[in-house]
Amino acid sequence: MGRKRAYKSRKSGGGRKKLKPEYDAGKNLKEQMESAVALYDSEMSLQAIGEELGLNPIKVRKLLITAGVYESEVAEKVKNTFEEYRETQDYKTSILSTANTLKLSKASVTSYLPYKKGVYFQSTAEKEKISVGAERQRRYRAIRKLRSEPTEEHLGETVVLYSGVRFKTYSGLPFTYEIRKGRNGQYTKELWIDRRENSKSLAWSSVLLALNNIKEVGAVVDGPKALGDIRGVTYIYGMFYRFGLIDMPDKVNGKMKRAGRQM
Repeated sequence: MGRKRAYKSRKSGGGRKKLKPEYDAGKNLKEQMESAVALYDSEMSLQAIGEELGLNPIKVRKLLITAGVYESEVAEKVKNTFEEYRETQDYKTSILSTANTLKLSKASVTSYLPYKKGVYFQSTAEKEKISVGAERQRRYRAIRKLRSEPTEEHLGETVVLYSGVRFKTYSGLPFTYEIRKGRNGQYTKELWIDRRENSKSLAWSSVLLALNNIKEVGAVVDGPKALGDIRGVTYIYGMFYRFGLIDMPDKVNGKMKRAGRQM
C-alpha cells in the first residue's frame, strides 16, 4: 500500500470550477425569453419561433408562459390547478397532483408552468423587469379580459399594468397615475394622479363606483358626469376610454381622440 498523503486544507472559495465560468443561466434565459416574446409579438407561431431561435416549440411555449404573454385553455387549467394544490403541498407533489387531476403526464404539466429559477416574470412582475413586447402583451390580455368581463379583479389588474402610462382627460389634459405599496408590500387602495406639479389621490372605491355605472361596455358616455357625481371622475373617464370600457361622442374634438388606445 502507498503512503498516506498529508491532509491539505482547502483554500476559501475552493471547489470544482465551472466548466463555463462565463455562462449565466439566468442571463441566458432572459435573452431567450425576450427574443421569443419579440417574435411572438410579431405573430409568429411557436414552431417558427423555435426554428428561428434553435429551440423546440415546447421550450418556446414555456418561455412565453414565464414571460406572462402566452395563454390557452390547457395552460390556464394547469396554472389554476397547480396554484390550488400549492396552497397545501410542496412543489413536486403539486405537479403530481395536477397531473393526476388533469390526466396529464408530469412532463406535460411542467411544460405549462413558468421556470422556477433564473429570470421569472409572472403577470405580477414589476414592469421594469420585463421587455417592452412582454409588457404590451400583458396590457393587451388584461384589456381583453376586462372588456369581456368588467369585474373588479380584471379592472384592478389593468389599472396596475397601466400605472405610469400617459392618459388624457375629457378636455384633453394629460395625466398619469401611480399606485403605491404599503408597508406589507401590497398595493394600497389609492391611485395618485400626477398632473403638472401636484399629485391628487383617487380612491379605488370611486373607480369601482364609476365601473358599476357603465350600462354597456363600449357604449358612448356623453361626459365624465354621466358616470356619476364622483370625485376624480374626469380622470376615471380618461382611463375608462383608454381601456375601451366606454366611448365618447363624435362631437368631442380630437384632443382626447389623438391619445389613442395603444396598449
